[in-house]
Amino acid sequence: MQEHRARKRFGQNFLSSPGVIANIVSAINPQPGDCMVEIGPGLAAMTAPLQAALGHMHVVEIDRDLIARLKQNYAPEQLTIHEGDALEFDFGSLAEKNLRIVGNLPYNISTPILFHLSKFAAQVKDMHFMLQKEVVDRMVAEPGGDYGRLSVMLQYRYAMDRLFIVPPGAFVPAPKVDSAIVRMIPRPASALTAKDEALFGDVVTAAFSQRRKMLRNTLKGIVTEAQLEALGIAPTARAETLPVSDYIRIANSLV
Repeated sequence: MQEHRARKRFGQNFLSSPGVIANIVSAINPQPGDCMVEIGPGLAAMTAPLQAALGHMHVVEIDRDLIARLKQNYAPEQLTIHEGDALEFDFGSLAEKNLRIVGNLPYNISTPILFHLSKFAAQVKDMHFMLQKEVVDRMVAEPGGDYGRLSVMLQYRYAMDRLFIVPPGAFVPAPKVDSAIVRMIPRPASALTAKDEALFGDVVTAAFSQRRKMLRNTLKGIVTEAQLEALGIAPTARAETLPVSDYIRIANSLV
């Protein structure tokens, strides 16, 4: 088949460094019998070594040209191809538990995909993704500069580690920014202590809606200054200074 040209609308940057690919596969540590799905296999740089170790895996791909390539190179018993948008895919349909999810996530939709995947966390064993380094830094940030809504919402649901940085030269075409590999392991149900997770999410979203404003302003109409003080939280504090546990306490106090 002719050479595939990366498409900007799909956020395509194809991994091409053998050393980086080997490091990622080593970090994932695929084992025969694992139920694994790759989001956006692209030109199969990671798919090939993963599939070889697993025997069979799933992929979710939206690009018709890439789907045709995959069908040409892999038999159905090697690769189950789910054609369509990962943002709309039901990952829960693949396994009742211990699902492993991997991928080089498109930078332009990485945050929406992460929130979509959170819906299936109870069925997931682990996830390994390559993302823009800036996004990974926000995901794993402690309260402070890079810490935000994404940090709080994901840290509530997952234990996360930034594993290593991937330079632009590892891709074709080369992006303008560094990437990083992140490992995400869902927290056990016993650790998810928000009584109403939708309310918890609303509190976090409101708190970070205007980062420079104090909580007494961003959370006005949700919680009073007196209620914050009763929890030992200063109404004059800003959203990025509160740990995840404080957001849980605020939300639980409203139930």
